[in-house]
Amino acid sequence: MARYVPQGRSSSFTRFANGASRATGKPGTFVLALIVVLTWAITGPIFKFSDTWQLVINTGTTIITFLMVFLIQNTQNRDAEAMHVKMDELIRAAKGAHNALLDLEELDDKTLDAIRARYRKLAAKAREDIKAGKLDVGCDDVDADTDDAGGR
Repeated sequence: MARYVPQGRSSSFTRFANGASRATGKPGTFVLALIVVLTWAITGPIFKFSDTWQLVINTGTTIITFLMVFLIQNTQNRDAEAMHVKMDELIRAAKGAHNALLDLEELDDKTLDAIRARYRKLAAKAREDIKAGKLDVGCDDVDADTDDAGGR
């Protein structure tokens, strides 16, 4: 059996986004931001709470927030994509798993809701089985007593 070994290097933006995400999530970065805000607040009386004094913090926080939104979204997208691939591999490799569940994130909402409803029925049945003293393990047919959704 061939083994899959991930290839390739991450882009410079990906490395930057990962590094920035790690750095901004550390306690030291929070303390630094707190010091900046406290310094700004303490200097208020010195600058007589002027419009320029207010503009400094407003502009700084707006720019940082604007840029961080894109960095955070980038890292979350990558993390979600990696999680999808890992879950797809677990489904693919598990004996008895439904391969139709691979790539669910690409389905439309109606189809996804129909599939989710099937699994909710299975969960409800499993809870009933537990109450009746039965085991909740096994591989019930997902399509048992439900309508087919989206041709799956």
